[in-house]
Amino acid sequence: MPKSSEEQAQARRDEIVNACAELYETMSFRDITLKEIGQRTSFTRTSIYNYFETREEIFLALTQREYEAWTADLNALAAREEPLAVEAFAGELARTLERRPRLLKLMAMNLYDMEANTRLENLVVFKKAYYGAIQALAGCLRRFFPQMSEQDAQSFLYLFLPFMFGIYPYTSATDKQREAMRLAHLDYPGFSVYELTRTFVEKLLAPYLHE
Repeated sequence: MPKSSEEQAQARRDEIVNACAELYETMSFRDITLKEIGQRTSFTRTSIYNYFETREEIFLALTQREYEAWTADLNALAAREEPLAVEAFAGELARTLERRPRLLKLMAMNLYDMEANTRLENLVVFKKAYYGAIQALAGCLRRFFPQMSEQDAQSFLYLFLPFMFGIYPYTSATDKQREAMRLAHLDYPGFSVYELTRTFVEKLLAPYLHE
């Protein structure tokens, strides 16, 4: 049975985004072009312009997909029946980010470029996905820390969300960066995403440690 035009359009959008994601595993943002992406799809490169006007729009769609996947993980966490104390919750939240290294990299390295060269309507769709993640995280706080005030929950979000933008640089130093730090006699702590996130969340939730 032939796909509807809407289903076919979504399938092609997905194929383009998948090609971008595959390239991003081994190439830098600046080196990935529409030509490179087009070579990994089953249709002509010029057809990409029917779905995305710039490569930044493709990357933004990829970032949106990553946020939606993280939101699903957060919603699954909030749906758990058993209560979680601070240490357990911090560990579970850290695991959700440990599974999303691509999201952390895109946020830290390329978000401004993506947003600057994207049509407003696509940026609005992305911001809705981002807001969905915020709401899901807030839902986790309400589920496991019902004694937390609305103001305290907002403070947690305002501290945790900016913190996320720094996770990738602190956990993914390149060989060149490591060598520079060695020559500068600067110790590199070598934190993992899990360790860094768990420790930070435990500190944010310290007032609820024994409640």
